Amino acid sequence: MKTQWIVIGVVVLGAAAAAPLGVGYYTEQQWQGVQSEFNSSQALLRLETREYDRGYMNSSVLGSVTFIGPDSAGEHTFDYQADVSHGITGSLMDFSTAEELSESAKKFFPDEQPRLTLETRVWGTATLEMIVPEVAVTDEESGETFAISRAEGRADIGSAGSELDVELSWPGMTLTGPDARISVSDFQMDQRMEFLTGDVWIGDANMTLASLQIDVPDQPAVRLDGLTMTSESDVTDDGKRMNGDSSIRLDMLEASGKAFGPHEIQVRFDGLDVASLDEISAAIGEMQQAAATSAGGADPQAAMQQQMESFQRISGAVMGLAAEGFSFGFPRIDLSTPQGPIQGELVISHPELSDDEKSQAMMVMQGLTGNFDLSMPVALVDQNPTLAMQVSPLIKQGMVVQDGDRLILSGVLEDMALDINGNVMPLPPLF
Repeated sequence: MKTQWIVIGVVVLGAAAAAPLGVGYYTEQQWQGVQSEFNSSQALLRLETREYDRGYMNSSVLGSVTFIGPDSAGEHTFDYQADVSHGITGSLMDFSTAEELSESAKKFFPDEQPRLTLETRVWGTATLEMIVPEVAVTDEESGETFAISRAEGRADIGSAGSELDVELSWPGMTLTGPDARISVSDFQMDQRMEFLTGDVWIGDANMTLASLQIDVPDQPAVRLDGLTMTSESDVTDDGKRMNGDSSIRLDMLEASGKAFGPHEIQVRFDGLDVASLDEISAAIGEMQQAAATSAGGADPQAAMQQQMESFQRISGAVMGLAAEGFSFGFPRIDLSTPQGPIQGELVISHPELSDDEKSQAMMVMQGLTGNFDLSMPVALVDQNPTLAMQVSPLIKQGMVVQDGDRLILSGVLEDMALDINGNVMPLPPLF
């Protein structure tokens, strides 16, 4: 029995001793996958690893991040390095700049540099943490001051990258100069995402900003208070259809010496076909990639051809989206003005078609229906000449009608025609 325990102990110790070597290999493979996925998912930044020196307990990484501008001369490259430590079940990657900070950068971070770490586990989870230290800089020549509070961000990645939780906290910043003062207060973001398919994710998000204020000498202050953005989405029909709700709300807007609010816009969609959404997202990504390739000096004709093909894919996917049936709109539009609220709603929908109907493009468009209502105070138009110039022709045509102290724009879409307050306008095919 004693011998058996000794053998077990030797096996356990051997496995523990070998674990960092396996974890180090796994971490390198995982990092290569992260780099490949990052570069293929967008065209703005390019991540490159020049050297990955893997050891037993530690590894080192040297690489670069390239910002790709809108033209061939617009690329900027920054070198980075990462120290990697291997444990029994995971690794920790600590990123930093590969070169000493410039004198201008040292003014911003004299005592502590920004820090980015990535902790990974062999069972497919990872934690990314970012810290930007407090900054206080004064330019003696211009008199400008820049102060930023300590910001912290965290991303928890689970299920081998198919789940993502992001949290960001930034107490704010102040920029003061001879011409203006800009202040931002208490930015918070919390997002939960779950991978669905292709480029499609679902989840919920919440973003808040306590205030944003801009002060210019001899001018009324511009201030936003209580900005909130929320969104949530889910799937039905075994993951084939997506539903979601979003809203943006602003408690108060101060401008021209007047404060008014609240303001709110809601967005809702139901029954969107996930396959068509994924096709649209992929085609848009191709168009962006083609634009970036063309800007980098590639054959512009080939890039244009690629963009045209991507646009045709988008057109076909939108037709497919309609044929599968959907509802989309703005169930609440409520904007405050000193003269009174601007209120309205807009919803469009399309029924699901049979297989025979889906093959007929005109059948797709004929099924599109919708309605919208928008009202605003007459005083708002009377007191804004620019707005009055835009609304007056619509009043003369009977598309905008007056009801008491409100102007009403109401319409119905059906049978390929738009009826606006009794004025019927046939619609051409959209695709």
